[in-house]
Amino acid sequence: MTEQSPVSSAADPDAGQGSRSLAEQVADAVLAVPGVTGLHGGLFGEVATYLPGGRVSGVALSDDHGEVHLVVGLDQDLRSVAEDARDAAERLTGSPVSVTIEDISTGGNDSADAGDDEPEERNHE
Repeated sequence: MTEQSPVSSAADPDAGQGSRSLAEQVADAVLAVPGVTGLHGGLFGEVATYLPGGRVSGVALSDDHGEVHLVVGLDQDLRSVAEDARDAAERLTGSPVSVTIEDISTGGNDSADAGDDEPEERNHE
């Protein structure tokens, strides 16, 4: 299985790193945390930030708060991973971020366990 992104493929595939939204940057930072195997959009896909032409599933940001919903590896210390993910997100947003571990994955970096009925899509640049 190929690595997937929390960003819908409808987003501009030619967008450079400098033009990435804050939600996309938060998603990338959280996915880089050891133990995080994916982002989770919630039971009905309600945890997302909507952008022109796409959305970032698993990251919801407002002016004064943020939410990140994760899938974490089974063999990981859940509290430690959640703290590291929160710290990574708060460094970027400058505001408090709540982290929810929505699901546990049993294998490596398999973000197919991300919990949405429809698969998330990744744009590689």
